[in-house]
Amino acid sequence: MAAGNAAQSYDWVRNGAAVAIALLFASALWISTLPPSNLSADASDPGLVNLGRQTYAKNCASCHGADLEGQPNWRERGADGFLPAPPHDEGGHTWHHGDNILFDLTKRGPAVVVGNGYISAMPGFSEILSDREIWSSLAYIKSRWPLRIRAAQANSNH
Repeated sequence: MAAGNAAQSYDWVRNGAAVAIALLFASALWISTLPPSNLSADASDPGLVNLGRQTYAKNCASCHGADLEGQPNWRERGADGFLPAPPHDEGGHTWHHGDNILFDLTKRGPAVVVGNGYISAMPGFSEILSDREIWSSLAYIKSRWPLRIRAAQANSNH
């Protein structure tokens, strides 16, 4: 009888340890999917801006322009129903949005973020760019704005 209790006790400990390890692994996996809190669109970080310049040139400039000028008539929907790519310079509306919204729009795409049947030619870049690359492209864009625009954008939460 004592041997049976010891075996049952051992099974309980072994199963409990397995559950604890599984929970620990699942927690670590979940935590690894969260964006690091130290990432931001810091336009004063030369390394981040340089990475952003490269990321922007490779992934954004074909639509938004090499000089952030956007496409012509960007406020008017085309025959396909899509708005042309807006400029990211001070003449556009990018700076009217806070960093977290810009990150979300870039990562998930405007159609997903806006919802309610909104259509956009811009895809989400979650499968193409890392979070760091997204933040760096935003840092690069912000680095091109005059200081007064950066200050106004810093106070935007929408």
